[in-house]
Amino acid sequence: MGVVNKVTINDVARVAGVSKGTVDRVLHNRGEVSAKSREKILKVIEELGYRPNFYASILASKKDFHISCIIPEFNEGEFWELTEHGILQGEEYAGRFGISIDARLYDQYDLDSFQNACEEVLASNPSGVVMAPMFRNETLKFAKELSDRHIPYVYIDSKLEEDGYLAYYGMPMYQSGYLCADILTDERDVKKVYVIRISRDKRGLSDPTITRRTGLMDYIAEHYPECRVENIFLDPKDRNERYMVLDKLFSEDSDPGKFIVMCNSRVHFIADYLRDRNIRSCRVVGFDVLERNLAALRDGYVQALIAQHSDKQAAAAITAVTDYLIMHTAPAKKDNYTQMDILNRYNCDYYL
Repeated sequence: MGVVNKVTINDVARVAGVSKGTVDRVLHNRGEVSAKSREKILKVIEELGYRPNFYASILASKKDFHISCIIPEFNEGEFWELTEHGILQGEEYAGRFGISIDARLYDQYDLDSFQNACEEVLASNPSGVVMAPMFRNETLKFAKELSDRHIPYVYIDSKLEEDGYLAYYGMPMYQSGYLCADILTDERDVKKVYVIRISRDKRGLSDPTITRRTGLMDYIAEHYPECRVENIFLDPKDRNERYMVLDKLFSEDSDPGKFIVMCNSRVHFIADYLRDRNIRSCRVVGFDVLERNLAALRDGYVQALIAQHSDKQAAAAITAVTDYLIMHTAPAKKDNYTQMDILNRYNCDYYL
């Protein structure tokens, strides 16, 4: 039989050297508490293992909480599959408090699909929302509606520069692009860089990596002012069209030592082409630990990946919304930037 936790709010107040009321304000995120006192109280709570009886308060309130997660559709082995694993991890935590999770998937290449997902979520009257933004203007409209309804929301993977969100969990996007450019150029003599991009929605409204590309472009402008940057667009759903575009690129540029970067998780598109055309002279950098990307890294068609744990980001986001709903506590930090892990062919098999 486990030991019953008998730590009380009075114990926390005594050890922290504050009043019971101050502890209560921190627990319920209300009233004025200095940052120093708040930090000290939270540390004592963690050290003593204090767990308020939130189960009783939930039953007493008779509230039916549910959190909606809005992420792009995916196929097996794609980036968002790992995010879904994180949602399932977060669901375990939320389930302890009787909070249900529902995932709303949308076509990231179709604005109407995203709008429909947002409308469905609003119609369900969620207690909280976790979302991965793709369409800036529509996301801002959706976020405003959530704020107007006092529904907390958390961004994952990328975020918009507005103030209403509860928290963000993901890479620092601008810095990740800056880092990517540094790894790609590596103090070499670089005259031209190819930025391979995905052809997204027909109206050109979806551009989730724009902040990352800005970081990349700023690095090149600062360190390689004479370097040309060319954007090449690939159709993610048409392999033959991708090969036609890349064949044209390689036929028009005879330099064998090309510098190529993708700011999303699809760098395996480039690796597949290089492998099929038996080209090993390019320097290629991309993002994320898809198995196809890792295979390209091992085979030498990609020189580096900047990796992240998107599953942990999703789980942390759901945990943050759950704690806000149940304990009335906001995350200690609004922007929770995750590590940017640099993988090459020699360390990728040890990335956990």
